[in-house]
Amino acid sequence: MAKSAVREAIAQLRRGLSLLDGLPETRERKQQELDIHVTLSTALMAGKGYADREVAAALERANRLVIETGAVGTPLHFSVLYGLWASNFIGGAIVAGLEHATNFLSSAQSQPASGPLLMGHRILAHSLIYSGDHRAALEHAETAASLYRLEEHRDSAFHYGQDIGVSAFVVLSWALWHRGYPDRSARAVDRALALSRQLGHAPTLAHALSFAGGAAVFAHDVATVYAHGNDCVAIASEHGFAHWEALGRILQGWAEAQKGEATAGIALIRDGLAAAEATGTRSSKPFYLALLAEALALAGKMQEALAALDDALATAAVSGARGWDAEIHRLRGELTARLPRPDPAKAEDSFRTALAIAREQGTRGYELRAATSLARLWREQGRQDEARDLLTPLYASFTEGFDTADLKDAKRLLDELT
Repeated sequence: MAKSAVREAIAQLRRGLSLLDGLPETRERKQQELDIHVTLSTALMAGKGYADREVAAALERANRLVIETGAVGTPLHFSVLYGLWASNFIGGAIVAGLEHATNFLSSAQSQPASGPLLMGHRILAHSLIYSGDHRAALEHAETAASLYRLEEHRDSAFHYGQDIGVSAFVVLSWALWHRGYPDRSARAVDRALALSRQLGHAPTLAHALSFAGGAAVFAHDVATVYAHGNDCVAIASEHGFAHWEALGRILQGWAEAQKGEATAGIALIRDGLAAAEATGTRSSKPFYLALLAEALALAGKMQEALAALDDALATAAVSGARGWDAEIHRLRGELTARLPRPDPAKAEDSFRTALAIAREQGTRGYELRAATSLARLWREQGRQDEARDLLTPLYASFTEGFDTADLKDAKRLLDELT
């Protein structure tokens, strides 16, 4: 595991479990079994995906053994609690994931060590981003990042599958972007990537590259998405990280489509979606379906793109992953306005819905994007004053990120409206 050789680790750990079968039922045997199951679940999460059935089975057995061996409150117990959060959350049960994260943080608050507390805030922030509470997410993400100490938490990757500081910084980057701080978001990503390369732990680096690619998608930085997607796929393929390889392919596909290779991009995204589904990964499906819709639209396949957005909203409604709803509705408005027979009224309804959701959820990044789309539609209808009144105060509320695509787009539109 220390060498990121997860295939070999899984084989040895399975062998260890089989040897335990021949030993008498003693407390020592149960403690050994708990240790093996926790290590095995970490290896399986890297090798087969967080929501794989074998991961869930190992965690369920480990959770029982925690009680039977009196290990409640120990590092092994927090590894199990993290695994239970991850398998539920990544598997698409966002409400259950929120509950697991809340319980984890509650348990961690009574511990003297800061590692569990950091992880509790991190997984709660992660869960809140996906469920669509971006204000609370940023508070927890900032707390998690502030608790990280390299020397104190150097061994955390072996308890949680990846370094807890890297995981805190990448979640912080997403939360910062949503709350309207794109430059701070980029700095958090840079810190996570630098730290992950310094640590030399392959699962941590794959984790960081995937999240960094997602942050670059938010910023619409195509070249960076392409680079991170390629690096993520390369390291995941080398080490057999099925989950991260699938997500890396989706990033590659979106970037390819944005670069003008829409057909190739669509194939990569669909390949990544199928591979992610095979690992049980469902929490990000609404987000990735929105990326597929963008690629389909670039290929001129508007009806297929709209169907992908409908699928994204339906998936989000079932899973509770509502954090992307504003952008999905905005994209639906954009595509509706570009149909052979455009429906401006329907497009406006989609933009208004996107704007309302973004404001409710506290994602200023998506709010700016939705406001820009609506203002552009109004300008085309000769409603310049309404467009200017909508966009001016929102743009003025941003204090950074003026070189990013969204703010440049909004500024160009404002200049045209004056």
